[in-house]
Amino acid sequence: MEARLREAELREAAQVLGVHEVTLLDYLDGDLDRADPVEAIEQIAYHVRRIQPQVVVTFDCFGAYGHPDHIAVSQFTHAALVCAADRSYRDPGDQPPYRVAKLYWQVDTQDLADQFSALMGGPLSMSIDGETREWTPFPEWSITTRLDATTYSQTVRRAVQCHRSQLPTLPDMDQFSAEQHQLFWGQPTLYRVYSLVDAGRGVEHDLFAGLR
Repeated sequence: MEARLREAELREAAQVLGVHEVTLLDYLDGDLDRADPVEAIEQIAYHVRRIQPQVVVTFDCFGAYGHPDHIAVSQFTHAALVCAADRSYRDPGDQPPYRVAKLYWQVDTQDLADQFSALMGGPLSMSIDGETREWTPFPEWSITTRLDATTYSQTVRRAVQCHRSQLPTLPDMDQFSAEQHQLFWGQPTLYRVYSLVDAGRGVEHDLFAGLR
């Protein structure tokens, strides 16, 4: 029942955002880090080859705040992109090889973490194997990509509010200032893991820089 509820919320949020396709793999929330890696990588590689995206965005290596599922998604995605480009690799749908041009991690800055943590009364954290894992912001100098999505910040807010089953774990959005709403929902920051088309220290403002 809970899984179906969260799926319905996800699809509602995707509709708000204008996402045209949502594909769910058959894994339970909280169990992904114990999934068969060969099977998970095969499925992701298949969809990468099928969709042929120029850009892929996933979690950072810390899973934002050490969440095992997030870390597993990041690791499986990295491996799947290698496999998708390998001409000798066979995916379940027997799709032709495809090489993704750019891979990014969605990462948070210290400023965002500090402001959000203050509203929550402390940093995001979780206990795993008897050890506390806390939110891991990235230093300012490491941010390779800053996007201006402030025009869509209220759309993102409405999408977040679709996840009603998870809202009790978040601070009341009505207490956010206008500046905080723009920071949280309208100013995404990313780390460029690799690019086949550009590089260097310059900060990007377009995920498709070098591809247009």
